[in-house]
Order: sequence, then C-alpha cells, then structure tokens
Amino acid sequence: MLNILKIVKGYYTITLNLNHIACEMLIEKLNHWINPRIRALTLYQVHDATGFVKLDAMENPYTLPSELRQEWLELIQQVPFNRYPDPQAFKLKARLTTSLNLPTKTELLLGNGSDELLQILMLAVNGDNRVILSFEPSFVMYRMIATWIGLEFIGIPLQLPNFNINIDAALEAIARYRPAIIFLAYPNNPTGNLFDAAAIHRIIQAAPGLIVIDEAYAPFTDETWIEKILQYDNLLVLRTVSKMGLAGLRLGYLIGHPAWIKELDKIRMPYNINVLTQITVDWALSHKEIFDMQTRQIRMERERLQQNLSDLPGIIVYPSQANFILFRVNNAPFIFQQLKTHGILIKNLHNSHPMLDNCLRVTVGTAEENNAFFTALTTMLSPLLKN
Repeated sequence: MLNILKIVKGYYTITLNLNHIACEMLIEKLNHWINPRIRALTLYQVHDATGFVKLDAMENPYTLPSELRQEWLELIQQVPFNRYPDPQAFKLKARLTTSLNLPTKTELLLGNGSDELLQILMLAVNGDNRVILSFEPSFVMYRMIATWIGLEFIGIPLQLPNFNINIDAALEAIARYRPAIIFLAYPNNPTGNLFDAAAIHRIIQAAPGLIVIDEAYAPFTDETWIEKILQYDNLLVLRTVSKMGLAGLRLGYLIGHPAWIKELDKIRMPYNINVLTQITVDWALSHKEIFDMQTRQIRMERERLQQNLSDLPGIIVYPSQANFILFRVNNAPFIFQQLKTHGILIKNLHNSHPMLDNCLRVTVGTAEENNAFFTALTTMLSPLLKN
C-alpha cells in the first residue's frame, strides 16, 4: 500500500511539474504573439444584472405590447434562416431613410452596433503617424478601438464644471496633431450634455480629416447635425437603433456623403447584418409611433428624476439631453454598493476618469424603476445629510 502511495504521489508531482512547464510555455507564447497594446488593456466589464432593477446601460426599459410581439413572432417564422442575408440590406436602408427622415442625397453604412462602424472608420484611415482625437471623458470605445488598431489617440480634457469643450485647446490640438478623425459624442456619454454648436462648427472647419458626430442618444434631444452633412465635405453622423428600444439587435448606421460611404463599405465584412436584425428592425420601424411614445415617456421621466435628484442636498446633478443622468455625490463607490444591496444597479464612474471622481450615472427607467432608485438613494443618504 505504501509503494502504491509513493507511485501515486510521484505521478502527481510529475503532472504538476508538467503543468507548470506547460503554463510557462503558454505564457511565453502569449507574450510573444499577443500585441503588447492588447496585453496592456483591461477587459471591458459588464455587470451581471440578474435580479436587479437595471439602470446601468442606457437601455429603453419598455417592451412591446403583446399583440405586436405576436405579430413579430409570426413574421420571423417566415425567415429563411438557411440563406445568407441581403449583403447590402437595401430594404432596411430604405426603411431607415424614410422612417427617420434622413437626407436623400446621403448614403448609409450599416454595422453591428456603432462599435463595428467605429472600427471600420479607424481601419480606413489607419497608417503611420495617424491620430484619432476626441474629448474626455466621453465614450470609452473611441480610445479602446484606436488602441486595438494601433492608432495614436489624443483625448482633449473637457472643461469643468459643466464638461464643455475648451475650444482653444481643441484648435491647438487639431493644428498640432492633424487628426485623421475627430469623434464628438452629441449628447456626450457619460456627461449627457450637448456641446456648444458654435464650437463644433469651428472644429469642423479646422479639421484636416473626418469629423464623426456620434448621435447615439438622438431620440432624447431635438438637436442633430444630419442636415449639415452636405454642407461640410468631412462630416459624418453616427447613429444606432439601440437607445430607441432595439439594443439587442445591434444595429448602428453611419450617414454621410456617398463618396465617403463607398470607400468605408470596402472594409465592411460581407453579410455583417444578420437576417433577423434586418427583418426585425424593418418591421419595428413600421411601428415607429410605439417607440416615439416610449421616447416621450423617457424624456418626461428624465425631467422628473433630474428635478428630484436636484432637490437632494449634497448632490450635484448635471443637465442631460440623453436617457441617463450623471450626478456627483460624496463616497460614490459606497453609494453604488449600497444601491446594489437594495437591488438597484446603476453605473459607477468613480476612478474611470479624474473628472468623474465620485460620479454615478443612472439610466432613466420606467416610473416604477425610477421611484425605486430614488427611494433607495434617499434612504441611504438620509443619515449622511443629517450630519
């Protein structure tokens, strides 16, 4: 029995040694083949929202009426899943153009969410000494995708207290770096504000390369740059159907002069928009009035929630033209964790950027969800406010 134990012990020792050697070899290969820029990145984290009131991801909280869901189910039963989708999605493009009142002299490029279109844009301009410029804090994927591709990214700090563009710093950076693309989120994420239109005009006029205005939150503001696309030969507008209530379908669209879209389309992967997304978005836009009604509800709830938060002492609330509200509160990480214990999940932006210290971002949900969030927040702030 003792000999058997020695043999077994010896086997495990050999196995552990082999595993250790294999692990070292694996690490050596990873270090050799994976680009150092990629190894230095941190994985984009998405919290598990199971069991929470989910107010962290700027989603439309409303579902479709049951009769419309049944209509959709009947529609997809006819989908030829065995066939590739229309590679150019012509029918869907026509629907987007008419339903969203897009200029007829412009062209569309569709992507799997805005992220794929950002990647296509940066791949198209990639080259030695090419620079991507944006303003920070803003949408993190501008920097991340530039890093993946190997482009230099320059982030111009916004001005506190209201996260405005420092136009002098912007023009100086444009002259110095000659950026291939400048990204402007309008409204800006995560701050929710609209940048000054006069400043944007000056940036467009000074830019040597492309200006991409990211209007992901267009349903929640009356301002847009789409009508200016044909006025400027370097302007593109990026949008998505995610915020209007179709986040799970992952459809983004880029609007621009046909000459730009023709070149960018060469980089798009064939059949990138799957048949379910094409058919479902086309069908959903035929019922656009439902989404418009939901958008109006969200906008009304945004104003109510913003006012309620502003009435709380000790909180700085930033004006928003999006479907979320940024606010600053003492000990934001503690508040974030306490909200989770109450079953409320929002976004903790503390440590994401120096300008966002002690900042939290809450998505505007249904009236019931907003009430649950506000009640929980008020409950936990009460003892702090008494001191």
